Amino acid sequence: MGALRLPSLTSLSSAAAAVPRHHLCRQFRLPLRPLSAANFSVQSSTVEKEVAAPAPELEQSSPKPKLQQEKDRVITPRSQDFNAWYLDIIANAELADYGPVRGTMVIRPYGYAIWEAIQDYLNVKFKETGHSNMYFPQFIPYSFIEKEASHVEGFSPELALVTIGGGKELEEKLVVRPTSETIVNHMFTQWIHSYRDLPLMINQWANVTRWEMRTKPFVRTLEFLWQEGHTAHATPEEAEKEALQMIDVYTKFAFEQAAIPVIAGRKSKVETFAGASRTYTIEAMMGDRKALQAGTSHNLGQNFSRAFGTQFTDENGQRQHVWQTSWAISTRFVGGIIMTHGDDAGLMLPPNLAPVQVIVVPIWKKADERTGVLGAASSVKQTLQAAGIKVKIDDSEQRTPGWKFNFWEMKGVPLRIEIGPRDVSNGSVVVSRRDIPGKQGKVFGISMESSTLVAYIKGKLDEVQSSLLERAISFRDSNIVDVCSYTELKEAIAQGKWARGPWSASDEEELKVKEETGATIRCFPFEQPEGTKTCLMTGNLADEVAIFAKSY
Repeated sequence: MGALRLPSLTSLSSAAAAVPRHHLCRQFRLPLRPLSAANFSVQSSTVEKEVAAPAPELEQSSPKPKLQQEKDRVITPRSQDFNAWYLDIIANAELADYGPVRGTMVIRPYGYAIWEAIQDYLNVKFKETGHSNMYFPQFIPYSFIEKEASHVEGFSPELALVTIGGGKELEEKLVVRPTSETIVNHMFTQWIHSYRDLPLMINQWANVTRWEMRTKPFVRTLEFLWQEGHTAHATPEEAEKEALQMIDVYTKFAFEQAAIPVIAGRKSKVETFAGASRTYTIEAMMGDRKALQAGTSHNLGQNFSRAFGTQFTDENGQRQHVWQTSWAISTRFVGGIIMTHGDDAGLMLPPNLAPVQVIVVPIWKKADERTGVLGAASSVKQTLQAAGIKVKIDDSEQRTPGWKFNFWEMKGVPLRIEIGPRDVSNGSVVVSRRDIPGKQGKVFGISMESSTLVAYIKGKLDEVQSSLLERAISFRDSNIVDVCSYTELKEAIAQGKWARGPWSASDEEELKVKEETGATIRCFPFEQPEGTKTCLMTGNLADEVAIFAKSY
């Protein structure tokens, strides 16, 4: 089997002792409820902050990853080197491969199938909430980017520019889409004239290019896939309602489909999207306890509509600028699923997003057993498919059953059905769960009778989905520390945990935390504790608690 050989990488995880929960913090303690690398570059455990680096170049002399044939797949233990473990899983589970341009990736069929499952769910939700899909060009005039000052300042280091087309130098350089707020506003200005044209709510599934300095497959690459929604409204209240509605859609998706217990909240001013008035986010804790910004929703206010002159005539005949939102989830969510649920055996997929929910492995030794076993396996597959279950038979004869077991565990398939000659005689099957290794997760003697088998398999898939979420919630909650002072915050971050504490300090002091600890404010959670709170940095009164963590 071809395995991607990856450079050795330093560990991103470290053992952490528990931080005591001081009695002084009890008044604001908040229980979290389940609502809700550049060829992929080397990342160091000792360098957590963003470091300026030369933009990736297409050098012929750059070392290329090599594909080698190996008898067995080797995965670096997660506890030994989290980043190497992550890259090993992507290679061995056949999710993605390196692209020829440094910092890009090729998403392989199995990895793309996970993205398709994400699309399938979200497409339904977007349409249920009144949005229509459409598509905008990926080439944007550079003058568009310049129109919104904070937007060009925020994205300028990441822009990819086209200066030559058709063999001639272009009169105006073009930006390869980093995001679409500018071109969307250009078109909205042509489509919106009256209050009757509002709200205008659209979404597009597209690719985006951002010239990242440090890359990591799925999490951060030069080009990635995403959906981006854009809406225009007549009032600020409608825009705020929309921004909150969409972060709620993302939150429910994370919990119910991906089994990732994200924390939803508002970004600080420092971390707000370039050009937005407010940014809402869902933050997920990965297996190395770093935070992953898994989705965002922005209230853009009138920043872009004023820059582009996007106006409408209201009911009183007055000209007004529209109020806007934008929101997005990308293929980095696939990386989030890997880092949340995977183990040393490989990928572990939540059934709701798994391309294959059940793998059937027929087992026989003698030639005269083959027909009966394969016939039974085919019957089981047809039964489950008819019930809407995503099932596949591995009837290849070049590999042993044990090899197949390991292979499909690597690919994270939630359930495995084994059928041998004795099972055929008994009219039963053996069922194994991916999330419970060994004999503990294996059940013998499950009847092949259609209604019995379907009910059992559906029940087990639900159990796996719930188990993954519960396990992730437990891990998240055990690694969030309530802090009352900057000293306690620094201790928590040094131990690799998330710190949660009252905050009302300045932007400058927020940047000081980032400079000294490598941690940023991930969000001010929507769920806030009651009672009087004192800012951990200044000692002044604070209205909210914030969550600090190192992040991807």
